Amino acid sequence: MRDYPQHIVESLHVEPVPRRIRATLAGATVLDTTDALYVWDVPHYPQYYIPRADVDATLLVDEAHAHKLRIGSAQRYGLGVGDVERPGAARLYTESPLAGVAGTFRFEWDALDSWFEEDEEVFVHPRDPFTRVDAIRSTRAVRIELEGIVLAESSSPVMVFETGLPTRYYLNRTEVDFDHLQVTDTVTACPYKGQTTGYWSVRIGATSHEDLAWSYDFPTHQLLPIAGLIAFYNEEVDTILDGIEIERPTTKFS
Repeated sequence: MRDYPQHIVESLHVEPVPRRIRATLAGATVLDTTDALYVWDVPHYPQYYIPRADVDATLLVDEAHAHKLRIGSAQRYGLGVGDVERPGAARLYTESPLAGVAGTFRFEWDALDSWFEEDEEVFVHPRDPFTRVDAIRSTRAVRIELEGIVLAESSSPVMVFETGLPTRYYLNRTEVDFDHLQVTDTVTACPYKGQTTGYWSVRIGATSHEDLAWSYDFPTHQLLPIAGLIAFYNEEVDTILDGIEIERPTTKFS
């Protein structure tokens, strides 16, 4: 095994995944394992690393391309299911200084149609086991404004507390003024909450503020209290909580 810089090895974290992980492409199960690893090879969240024995080898296409990466040497593979092809879909690590990584595949998330933890679909990327998301009912007064126009006002919000993000305030639809909202075609997904079923832009006069509000009609079971409710990006609107205006946070959504 070649030498790897010690600071790189020490900066990367590996843990076993305690859940069954599966992924599919064009109706075929590409991987099915209870021995996956979490590897934090990108900032903010881990990736799944899948043992070679738990990947359907008949669907792999060896692209005969070896390369050396930050955490080891790898061989590149594509996927083929019938007429569906996904070039560059995965890499098989043949050696690595990280315990357990040699002999595992790291798949590109979007190369697969669907990913599952146990029997629940996971969106966007693996859930970080150290990230917590809580949806808590409240009787605090919340008012949402933009340019002095009241967009929503509630005394029964559901507050969502998610590690690394500002508190989100989900409000009943009857408490939202839809006169200023315009539905859009935007759809996003979150590994912790699921896939959105509605987005709205806000129109104030002749100005349209794109995609400032959203809703999950069918969130993950942990976030069921937000089902059908509407939240606004508090990075882009004015949020008044118990009569006190909250400073707009700065995040990747700003």
